[in-house]
Amino acid sequence: MSEGPVSLPAGARIVLASHNRKKLVELQRILAPEVEGLEEEQIVSAAGLGLPDVVEDAVTFEGNALKKARSVAAATGLVAIADDSGIAVDVLGGSPGIFSARWSGRHGDDEANNDLLLAQLSDVPDEHRAARFVCAAVAVHPDGRELVCRGEMPGLVLRERHGAGGFGYDPLFVPDDQPAGQALSAGELSPEAKDAISHRGKALRQLAGRIGDLLG
Repeated sequence: MSEGPVSLPAGARIVLASHNRKKLVELQRILAPEVEGLEEEQIVSAAGLGLPDVVEDAVTFEGNALKKARSVAAATGLVAIADDSGIAVDVLGGSPGIFSARWSGRHGDDEANNDLLLAQLSDVPDEHRAARFVCAAVAVHPDGRELVCRGEMPGLVLRERHGAGGFGYDPLFVPDDQPAGQALSAGELSPEAKDAISHRGKALRQLAGRIGDLLG
């Protein structure tokens, strides 16, 4: 939490509790059109307000998301939205899971995380490389009211990177929910195509459908 009062832009209504620039763009892109009466400029970020990042030390996606959103809602007096997400690989017992962003030991090092996952699955046959992206998205009002939603995107892990789009494990993951004959990685999908089927898109659309009461 910040040391003193947080200076808020005029008209701000929602704070996104994230410092991941690529995730912030995705959150704004998905959320703004889904909430009636909400303009994109009314959605601000914790990073843009100078708030410190929150240590994600909970043991579930929901727990980490709530920890971030509660901290930011308390610091700003606005409704805070946060998510926590990761990839869960079947043959790894659901790992990396909540440790996805720091699987290699260095938080946010996408290249190292992808390299380690590829090495761990190097001898796993294609038919056993099933995985899913999981996202818990939450909204927290300063008065203590909370919403929690969850979305999943099933698919499989490739043997090498494909595509330069997205972030995290996107270049290694092929979602199941694609048109017949299409097998693009999440890193090859357009932002709009990815949003339509992604774990984060599903969770945020659920959240958007329920957030009106929190915004008043």
